[in-house]
Amino acid sequence: MVGITHKHTTLRVALAEATVSVSSIDTIKAIQERTVPKGDVLEMAKTAGLFAVKKTSDMIPDCHPLPVEFTSVSYDFDGLNISIKMEVHAIYRTGVEVEAMHGVSVVALTIYDMLKPIDKGVEINNIRLVEKKGGKSQWKKFVADGISAQVVVCSDTVAAGTAEDKAGAIIEEKLKAIGVMLKTKLVIPDEKDTIRGVLTQTVDQGVSLLIYTGGTGLSVRDVTPESIIPELDRRIPGIEEAIRSYGQERTPLAMLSRSVAGVKGNTLVLALPGSTKGAEESMDAIFPSVLHIFKVFKGTRHES
Repeated sequence: MVGITHKHTTLRVALAEATVSVSSIDTIKAIQERTVPKGDVLEMAKTAGLFAVKKTSDMIPDCHPLPVEFTSVSYDFDGLNISIKMEVHAIYRTGVEVEAMHGVSVVALTIYDMLKPIDKGVEINNIRLVEKKGGKSQWKKFVADGISAQVVVCSDTVAAGTAEDKAGAIIEEKLKAIGVMLKTKLVIPDEKDTIRGVLTQTVDQGVSLLIYTGGTGLSVRDVTPESIIPELDRRIPGIEEAIRSYGQERTPLAMLSRSVAGVKGNTLVLALPGSTKGAEESMDAIFPSVLHIFKVFKGTRHES
C-alpha cells in the first residue's frame, strides 16, 4: 500500500451514487410495497452496503483499513430508476471515496440480485463519486498568490563549509511545491545578533514568510528561539503545538525540540529543527494550511 504516515488526520467525507433501472412499474411497486419474494429490497441492500463499506480494504488491495465513523444510504425513485446515494465519514489520514463507491456498488448489486427473479431487465448504471472533502485537496485553497519566503539555515558547521545543508533544501523543496516564491537561501552561524539581524532585514523587505532551520535544540550553541522570541509581536502557540504533536507521533525525541512560531508585522516567522527529518516533518505538519494566516492578515476568512 502507498505510505500515508506523512498525511494529516482530518475529517474525510465522500458521497457516491449509483442508479438501478428496472423494466416495469410493477417492479417499483413491489419494492415500495415490500412484496418482493426475497424480502425487503431497500433494507437488505442498505445492510449489504454498510457491510461493504467496512470491508473495502479486504476487497481492494491498495485500500487502507480505516475507522469509518458514519455511513448513510438514501434512495430516490424517478419513474423506473432508483437513485442510490451513500455518504461515508472518517477522521483519518486518507480519503473514503473508494469506501463510498464500493458501498454504493454493493447496494446496487444487492438490489439487482433481489429483483432478478421478478424482472429480467434490471440494469445498474452510473456508479460515480459525487463529492469528497478533506485532505490535501481541501487545503490547496490556502495557497495565496504573492507569498514570498526567506529560508535561513542556522548552523556553525554549514556556515563554515564543513557540513552540507539538507534541512534548508527540504524546506525550499516543499515551499516550491505549493507555489511560494523563494528568495536566495541564507546560511548563518549560530550567533544571536546575526539571527536577529536577518529577522529585522527580512521584515523590512516585506517578505511574507521567514523560516529558520537549526538552533532549536538544547546544546549550548542552540540559540535560535532565544534570539527571535523577544523580537516577535505575537507568538502563535497553536502552530508550535501542531509541529510538536505531529513529530511526537513519529518519534518521542520530538519533545526536545523548541520550535517557535510568531508574527513580526505581517511576516510569519518560524524556527524549525535543523535535522533533515525534523524539518521535513515540521513542514508536513503545518503546510499548506498555515498559509491561511496571510488571508487573515488581509481581512478574509476561510469558508469550509
